[in-house]
Amino acid sequence: MMWADLGAALLRTLGLIVLTFAGALVGGIILAVCRIAPVPPLRAAATAYVTVLRNVPLLVLLVLFTFGLPAVGLLVPLYYNAAIAMALYWAAFVCEVMRSGVRTVPREQVEAARALGMTLGACLRLVVLPQALRSMVQPLTNILIGSALGTALAAAAGVGELTFWYQQQANLAGQPLTSFAVVTALYVAITLTAGFAAARVEKKVAMHR
Repeated sequence: MMWADLGAALLRTLGLIVLTFAGALVGGIILAVCRIAPVPPLRAAATAYVTVLRNVPLLVLLVLFTFGLPAVGLLVPLYYNAAIAMALYWAAFVCEVMRSGVRTVPREQVEAARALGMTLGACLRLVVLPQALRSMVQPLTNILIGSALGTALAAAAGVGELTFWYQQQANLAGQPLTSFAVVTALYVAITLTAGFAAARVEKKVAMHR
C-alpha cells in the first residue's frame, strides 16, 4: 500500500529540512566571516560565491549535483546529494542575512573589542553575533520556510520525500486530489510550526534586549 509509505516520506522530508538548514547555517556563517574579513581574496571569493549561487535556480543546482558528481567519480546517495546541494544554495542567502545583521551592531563596539586585543573570531562570537541575532531571527525563519518548501524539488532528483510520494500516489494509485491535499496539509503544518517557533524565539530575544 502506497499510503503506508507516507510516514517514511514525511520523515525523509523532515530530515532533509534539518540537514539543509543546518548545513546552510554553517556555510552561511563561514561565508559571512569571509565577506567581512580583512583579507581581500577571502572577501572576493565569498562575494563571487554568493553572487553566483543566488542567481542560479535551485533545480539547476540539484540536477547538476545529481548528474555531475557521478560524472567526476563522486558517488553520493541521492538523499545526501540533494541535502548538500540545497545547503550550499541556501548558505548564500544565510550569508547575506548574517552580514546584514552584523551591520546593525555599532562599529564603535567592534573597534573597542579589537582595541582590547580580541581576535576577529572572539569579537564575532562574544560581541557581534549576540546582538546581531536579534535582527536575524525573522529573515532566518524565512530561509527555513523557503528551504522546507524547496525540498519538494528533491523529487526531481529521485529522492523519496513527500512530493515524490505524491507523484507515485497520483500516477500509480490514481488518487491525485486526495494525496495532493494530504501533502499540502503536511507542508502547511511544517511551515506554520517553523513560523510559530521563530515567533517564540524572536519574542524571547526581544525580552533580553
